[in-house]
Order: sequence, then structure tokens, then C-alpha cells
Amino acid sequence: MLKKPNILVVGSFMMDLIASTRRAPKSGETVIGLKFQTAPGGKGANQAVQCARLGADVTMVGKVGDDAFGKIMTDTAAAAGVDVSHVLVDPAESSGVGHITLEVTEHGAQNRITVCPGANFTMTVEEVAWLKEEIGNYDLVMMQFELPMEVIETVAQWAHDAGVTVMINPAPAAPMSDKLLACATYISPNEHEAAVLANHAICVDNGINFDDVRIVADAFQARGVENLIITMGENGSIVAGKNGIHHTQCVRMPHVADPTAAGDSFVAAFCTGLTAGLPQGEALAFASHTAAITVSRMGAMPSLPTIGEVQELLRERNYAGFDISLLDALK
Repeated sequence: MLKKPNILVVGSFMMDLIASTRRAPKSGETVIGLKFQTAPGGKGANQAVQCARLGADVTMVGKVGDDAFGKIMTDTAAAAGVDVSHVLVDPAESSGVGHITLEVTEHGAQNRITVCPGANFTMTVEEVAWLKEEIGNYDLVMMQFELPMEVIETVAQWAHDAGVTVMINPAPAAPMSDKLLACATYISPNEHEAAVLANHAICVDNGINFDDVRIVADAFQARGVENLIITMGENGSIVAGKNGIHHTQCVRMPHVADPTAAGDSFVAAFCTGLTAGLPQGEALAFASHTAAITVSRMGAMPSLPTIGEVQELLRERNYAGFDISLLDALK
């Protein structure tokens, strides 16, 4: 029997400004695009909304500007069921934005993202000090790297001290202190972030080079990381821990519309499944099916599926790793 998880997300809000084009411009070049649209996002908010749409009880701690983007983003998260009562408003700084160039070809879509953090980077430890006494009430804490590192390290320490599972999604890639790594139950970089953090690339030219994976995993484990999850795009995902290295295949969809929130969707679904009671391997499969739906749709938050939609895809693909009806407990 699964249970409804209680998840805390300490992270960012970003309004995504998306320009779709057949070809990204070279330096100094102007190209005619296909379409422009805005969509609420931010790694923290995306993950919070995804957890909520999958049935978790979710509290979001973040910061926006006193502007239209900030209101749209918090309203969208609240509409998904996220508790946004602890989201702060900075009257002196604008909400964060993500500038996304989406290159769309017959082979799918690839993105290039520039983040302007705005109010996200004005959050202080003092503003979240209430969490020190309350953090033990949550099953799991999720954080990313679109907030000041001092806030991330402090909250991670509070969670670790309280015996709460800590998921660190180190995106965008940034140096990580031994203090932070020692507090992380899980760390979930993508293949590019893992290469930067471990100073070693994973070759995928002829399939995944597992010798490279072992080198990267050893680098993280040498610094105290308990469990490493690497998302590899179309090459699936890898988990490395005390039980060795395991690979989960990518769940392919007929059409890739926008990969922008795929990693956020995957991490959020894994955390939801894990804290609901799924074993680690089954939580990874649940996450893979969730992210597959996300990449088939446009936008960040708008693309994130509900628990019912994930169940439908699991049945469509004849997934037999666990009884899919168990997920009804999350509705």
C-alpha cells in the first residue's frame, strides 16, 4: 500500500521566455523564428508542481518579484495544489526569467537556456529560519542550484540533522562543498552536470560507456554521496549506490516537442514514487514514464502530467514492474 508523500521544495521560480526556431543563430547572426511563448517554470517550481500533480502534498519555499510574472507563477503552482504560503515577494527585484532558444527539427527539439535569477538570488538564510524547527515534518526535501548556495547548504544541514531524506538536483552545475555532499541522500545531475562536477565526461557515442560511469560514480562516492542518479536523455538513466550501477531505459514517445522540464519531471516523479513507498528501481521506472509525457508537450509547468496520465502510459506500454493500480492511493 502506497501513502501520500509530504514533500518540501526549496527552489526557484522562473518565467520561461521561449523562442522556437528551425536553427539557432550563430554569433552575430539573426534568424527568423517559428513561435514565441511564455510559460511559468523554474526548477524548484517545476518539481513542486510535478510532485503535486502526481498526488504528493507539497510545500514550496521560494521568492518572486512584485510583478506580473511572479503572480502568474505562484498562481499556477497554487492551482496545481502546491502550498505557496511560504513564497516570498521581493519588492525591489524582478522575478527570475529563463531565456530559452528551442531548436526544432525533424529529429526533435533541443534547447539552450540562459537563466536570469532575479528575486531567487536575494533569498537569505534568515528568511527561511523557520524551517529549522519545521523541516522534520516532511518526508523529503528537494533543492536545486537556482538559489544562493548558503541557503541550500543550510537547509540541507537542517534536513540531514532531522533525519529527512535530501534530494539535491545540482542544476545548473556549480561547485559543491563537502558539507553539502555529506547531507545529500540523493544527488541527481544530468550527464553534462555530472561531467562538470566529476571532471570526467560519460561517452555515449556507441551507447553508454560504463567505464566512464564508474569513474564518475566513484568521484561522487569518494566525497560521501550515498546515491547518484544521472539522467541521460534518450539514453535513459543510471543509478549508482551501495548496490552497484543500474541502468533504466528511456521511455520513448512518438514526438519530442520540448525537453525543457524533462529533468525536473523525472526527479520529482522519482521523489514522489520513492516517498510514496515504491522501491528505488520501480520509482525510477515511474519517473521515466512521467518524463516521457513531459517531453511530448510544450512549456515547463504546462507539460507536467497528472498521476492519471502516467498510469495511462504505464498501462499502454504494458509495464509490469508493479501493480499500477497501487498508484490510485495518490489520487
